[in-house]
Amino acid sequence: MTEITEEQARTIIDTALQTGADKGFKPLSVVVLDAGGHVKAFLRQDGAAPGRFAVAHGKAYGAVMLGMPGSAQMARAESQAYFMSAVNGVFGGAVVPVPGGVLVEADGRVIGAVGITGDTSDNDAEAALAGIAAAGLTGRA
Repeated sequence: MTEITEEQARTIIDTALQTGADKGFKPLSVVVLDAGGHVKAFLRQDGAAPGRFAVAHGKAYGAVMLGMPGSAQMARAESQAYFMSAVNGVFGGAVVPVPGGVLVEADGRVIGAVGITGDTSDNDAEAALAGIAAAGLTGRA
């Protein structure tokens, strides 16, 4: 099974942060999770609030654990709030169902997720997709 390597995780983070800087985003926090939802890498830019790890992690964790990106989770929360409430109960409140939680795929399989927070959720997802592509992987936002 393909896994996200340390080098790929670093590339994802570095490129996502550079994308944010190039586009004038607010300071970002980026977490990369493996397929089991375990932290592979994390970085919080200077100026980003200290609580951003939990938000970034929640975006990525929900994506990898449910196999659905943050945008799909948000749509599900809007149409079936009881479902996302139940999911958050199952996962101890660790899911943040908004864009910025992006699935990472290789060979058609989910191998992890990236969670970014700090700017708008759509900008967070944009930075994640740039980082994932730079690592030679496929992102699904």
